[in-house]
Amino acid sequence: MAQRPPSAAVLVLHGGRETGTEPPPPGLLNLPGTRMRPFVRAVTRAAGEDVLVRQVRYAHRGWNGTRADPLGDTVAALDALREEAGDGLPVVLLGHSMGARAALRAAGHPLVRGVVGLAPWCPPGDPVTQLAGRDVVLVHSNRDRMTSPQATQSLTARARRAGARTCMVTVRGGDHAMLRRASAWHRLTTGLVTGLLGSGSLPGPVGEALALPPTAEATDGTLDLDLDLDLGPLRARAGVRP
Repeated sequence: MAQRPPSAAVLVLHGGRETGTEPPPPGLLNLPGTRMRPFVRAVTRAAGEDVLVRQVRYAHRGWNGTRADPLGDTVAALDALREEAGDGLPVVLLGHSMGARAALRAAGHPLVRGVVGLAPWCPPGDPVTQLAGRDVVLVHSNRDRMTSPQATQSLTARARRAGARTCMVTVRGGDHAMLRRASAWHRLTTGLVTGLLGSGSLPGPVGEALALPPTAEATDGTLDLDLDLDLGPLRARAGVRP
């Protein structure tokens, strides 16, 4: 029996380093890649059999300044998907830290419909015009000491003014590695990815934030996970028991 072509795809982009030209270590020794495996499992279970979930392999561990090595790897993965499944395949990019930066930078690719960025690395000078017409949801802990939640909030406002639909969700008491409150990170991320793909429903407040006008303040599009969102309906979707 011929396998059905995918109806959509999720590309998962793990974190890395600011600099590092050596390749990532293999298998479980690649800790940033291993950290994303629970997200891959949760999204795969929730999205359905016809949604392709694939992790991007980096040639180098670091961003490496103007080389932006993970960005090139991400664009190459998107081009490969386009060759494999055609121009009409909708793709959501799911990235953590450096991987979220690569996802944001690669979002101008024709296949990309949305970005979910976890603890993203958002330098103030990074461009946002490529995000026009895309849905962008960024999730950040208020206690992150590796990347800046304030820079993330600023990027959501800049991107909204550039024509993107944006939202930020704050995870109180979390951390950069997403180990504290791990189940909440998994449930929220699964709900966001499936919602952007259209295989599930976005949490209502997220949809409302994405619909804000371009002139909205950064704080208007910022939600608190505990005060504004109900993760209960997302538990089963992520395969997480209460």
